[in-house]
Amino acid sequence: FGSSDPGLRSHTGAERFVAANTDITRTAPWQNDMQNDEGRIVDLYLPRKCSATNRLIPAKEHGAVQMNIAQVDEEGRYSGEFFTVSLAGFIRQRGESDACLNRLLYEKGMLSFSK
Repeated sequence: FGSSDPGLRSHTGAERFVAANTDITRTAPWQNDMQNDEGRIVDLYLPRKCSATNRLIPAKEHGAVQMNIAQVDEEGRYSGEFFTVSLAGFIRQRGESDACLNRLLYEKGMLSFSK
């Protein structure tokens, strides 16, 4: 409690830092408005879509997976680029995720069935 301001003694360390070093106005706890750097209100949650079926993946679905698949060069080194594949639990439960992943990779030109 080394602060000279007696009003800061009830705050936690993080709140004390914010209160002492910035002039952030606090919002009420029931307001969940998020703003970006430009001051525009943005949503808290953006739903995902299954890459195989284009179905929305609900927030509470625990069977869904999301994978980042890396782009590699001819020597097998990571090029810094990737694309994201999301598979719903519905596809995984039916045992079709491997076939769907093969189809998606083939459409991207990353998998060749004829060599």
